[in-house]
Order: sequence, then C-alpha cells, then structure tokens
Amino acid sequence: MVFTRSMTLDDEEFRSSAPAAQPYSARISFESELLEKLKANDAAAFDEFVDKYSGDVFSLLYRLTENADDAAELTQETFLNAFRSMSKFRGESGLKTWLFRIAVNESRNRFRWWKRRKRDRTISLDATIDDSEMTLSDTIADRGLSPEGEALARERRAALNSALLDLPIAFREAVILCDIEGLTYDETALALDIGIGTVKSRISRGREELRRRLKDL
Repeated sequence: MVFTRSMTLDDEEFRSSAPAAQPYSARISFESELLEKLKANDAAAFDEFVDKYSGDVFSLLYRLTENADDAAELTQETFLNAFRSMSKFRGESGLKTWLFRIAVNESRNRFRWWKRRKRDRTISLDATIDDSEMTLSDTIADRGLSPEGEALARERRAALNSALLDLPIAFREAVILCDIEGLTYDETALALDIGIGTVKSRISRGREELRRRLKDL
C-alpha cells in the first residue's frame, strides 16, 4: 500500500474535488457494513476502506505537514495503524473521525521528530475565521486574474502561511479539522481526544489570532 499522490493544495481544487456529504443514515449503514467486513478480514473491504478514506486522510495530513512525501508516508502509517487496531474500534465515532484521530497522532509524532531537528515547516489552508461563515479565502481572495492580481494573491497566501505557521499546533489542528475538513465540534473533540469546550476554545483563539495577523490584508 503506497500513497504517492502529488498535490499542490489549490483551495479551489479542494473545494471542487470534495465529495458531497452522504445523508447520515446512509453513512451509518455503509460504515456498519464495511466495519463488519473489515473485522472479518475481508480483503476487498480493506481495499474499499482505503479507496473511500485515503483522499481525506492525505488531505488532512498535507495541510498539517505541507509536504506531499511526508503526507503520503503518514497516510500509509495511518492505515496500517488502523488495520492493526480495527478489532478495538467500538464505533464511538464515525470511521472517518477515527481515522483522523490516528492521522493527527501520526502528525504529532512527526512534528516532535521535526522539532527535535529544528526543521522548518509551512502550511496552507482555507479556514473559517469567525462565526459569520467568512473564510480566510474570502479575506484574502483573488481579486482578479491579471498578473498583478496573481502576484497579490501569492503575497496574501504567503502571509497566510506565515500566520498559520505561528499558530500553536493545538489551535491549528482544531481549525483544520473543524473549519477545513468539516468535522462537527463533537467529531473534532473525538478526533483530538479532548472535551468539546476545549475544542471551541482552541478554535476561537486560533481564529482570533488569524484575524489579528491578517487584518491588513
């Protein structure tokens, strides 16, 4: 199992390629059937599991690491850990939320490895910055397709990268999971193994810090 997808993290590409959300009842039914097959070591079910969720996991890890090779490697590790832990999955969350929790832990382990070696990282994402549904892309949206407009957009994205990189990792994780990946507060709490009050606090503080840093854009 090898993940080698090349990505440029274009925000519009992410929005246009994101799958439509399944109705809740249909998702629960699908996950229940898939989980039963997975726990029975059905090889075809494992392939379906990877096909269904690998794109979402890769996207999350790319946003956390800003490195396609690292994201691919961590995606592989995420699924390997999921396979090893499948018998312990109790259905307290959706499969995607459970996978995201494993992926976040893999990212944290890699981050600690990077930190020990003082490696620089960058990150790029499109995050909601307040409860009015305004997104960061609205704040720094392209205002034209001219060369000048494209240059300005690149400058804004660079400022966004810098602001996000300076966020504490706990805030960044919460913002990505909730505002980018579309998890609810409850799902984000499960993915991060923290209380919902802590999730709301981290997202609020992360958004406020981003607003402060991007106020002149």
